Amino acid sequence: MSRIPVPALLVTAALALTLGACSGGSGGKGGAGDGAQDPAPVRITTRPAGTQAAPGQPVVVRASDGQRLQQVTVTDSRGGTLTGKVAADGKSWTSERPAAPGTTYSVAARVADGGSATSSFATAKADKVNKLTLAPGKNTTVGIAQPLSIVFDHPVKNRAEVERRLKVTTSDGTLGSWGWMQDWSGKDRVDWRPKEYWKSGTKVTLDAELNGIDSGAGGWFVRDYTTTFTIGRSQVVKVDLDSHRLRLLRDGRQVADVPMSAGTPGGEKASWRGKTVLMAKEGTINMRSETVGLGDAYDKMVDYSMRLTWSGMYAHAAPWNAAYFGNTNHSSGCIGMSDADAGAVYDQVRVGDPFEITGSGSKGTQALNNGYGEWNLSWAEWQAKSALR
Repeated sequence: MSRIPVPALLVTAALALTLGACSGGSGGKGGAGDGAQDPAPVRITTRPAGTQAAPGQPVVVRASDGQRLQQVTVTDSRGGTLTGKVAADGKSWTSERPAAPGTTYSVAARVADGGSATSSFATAKADKVNKLTLAPGKNTTVGIAQPLSIVFDHPVKNRAEVERRLKVTTSDGTLGSWGWMQDWSGKDRVDWRPKEYWKSGTKVTLDAELNGIDSGAGGWFVRDYTTTFTIGRSQVVKVDLDSHRLRLLRDGRQVADVPMSAGTPGGEKASWRGKTVLMAKEGTINMRSETVGLGDAYDKMVDYSMRLTWSGMYAHAAPWNAAYFGNTNHSSGCIGMSDADAGAVYDQVRVGDPFEITGSGSKGTQALNNGYGEWNLSWAEWQAKSALR
């Protein structure tokens, strides 16, 4: 058997390398003889990863082997997209929002030389879900004192993180702030109040981008919420406990002035004073004294009922009290008027209109959470109730 001299082996190897360098691969951009080479395979890693990943953290995508990311798209199984940014050095991409519980995500990445790669992961389901109720309702028109109010189903421990995700946009750049409290129902609540009463015509939008946020002991949010509303005409109801009169002002001009009788001074039957907000127009309702801690003092069907507090203060028709209208406060805490006057006021006021109650003989200022009591705080006091202060 003959042997090939060593120099011949070297020549053969060199020739083979030269031919291989000129061959076009399946992913190459050029043909034989043009010197082009295939792009390097693209490899990416994601965090979170796996099929039971922990939710609540931003998605981070990284390229390996020194490649620079150019574009990354992360979509969920419902067609939603997580937006994000590529780092300045091109080595990573980070989502602006966290991964939500119980969601499968698909990742598609493209690098600077045109190569691409895909990946996927899924997050574990939430063991407890938190939900919320928004006021005012969507696409409603409300008065100039109506706050934006959110009541949560379960406690919110991570208040600062939740508040960061509550984005209020107004058509005129209205200055306002969130404030936290315990609702009259005992649940956690946060309201957004302007520094001053709203301007008529202002359009307001809330985007509560809460999907994927852990509220703490109350569990996870698993969806976003949104509401929009418009501020109606500028109206203020002024109630004077001393003159026993109720006046309605529209755009600063008086449009109604009617006699009334408010709560009997000197005890639990006295009215609250301060700035309150019309919560609801409830029409004809059954009012029973035992529901507000006043024993069996009354049980009546009451017309033109306008709710001002959760504790049961209304403005309404009270024909049985006609002898006291305009001269004496002699009710069980509500602001009573004749049928005709109450009907006229009822027809003109709007949910969200402020009732400013002044004068002597009240039982104090309504509590912050007893309806919408935030207008009784100074702007500085209200701002201090934000979790971000």
